[in-house]
Amino acid sequence: MIVVDIPSLLPLASSLSPPLSLSGQLLVASRKLRDPNFQRTIVLLLEHNDDGALGVVLNRQVDRTIEQVWDTVEFDPCDCQQQLNQGGPVPGPLIALHTSKELSEKRILPGLYMSMQKQTVDPLVRQDKHPFRLYTGNSGWGGGQLEGELTQGGWLTTPAAVSDVFADPDEIWEEVVNRIALGVLLPGRNPATVPDDPSLN
Repeated sequence: MIVVDIPSLLPLASSLSPPLSLSGQLLVASRKLRDPNFQRTIVLLLEHNDDGALGVVLNRQVDRTIEQVWDTVEFDPCDCQQQLNQGGPVPGPLIALHTSKELSEKRILPGLYMSMQKQTVDPLVRQDKHPFRLYTGNSGWGGGQLEGELTQGGWLTTPAAVSDVFADPDEIWEEVVNRIALGVLLPGRNPATVPDDPSLN
């Protein structure tokens, strides 16, 4: 089994140059980040350009189901028992991430889409064919703000996968940190192909 010293690898990982646009990437809160809104969070960036960045936290849930909040947003009642997610501290419209191309308003990753309008979000919560997650609030940065936090070592970055959106919220932070650490140890190697027996590397 490979033993990864995560704390010692985080500074090295944070020094790797991110792409110019981080849209479709994960922000992984490092231990240097003291903002309680983002401690041990994973943020999927939905937009990132010179004007700023917008994303949603993937691993914070609200203690209410979609059914319990649906009538408060002026939709017809629904019986969806999925938990609502806290996308961040910035108020805003509900954001759905899902796998339905037909109900898509924007593609985030191949096979992952975003919707915010009533006519696309409402059908999502009434079907069971396409996996989805619903977020209240979002995470936003002004122009240059996120870049400053990255320079200070507050965040690590790594490409997102569709499966990250649907991962266990209690486990995803550690899983992604390990993924980054393995990428530093074994550049160009898919962590999923790393054998448990180090002699096989």
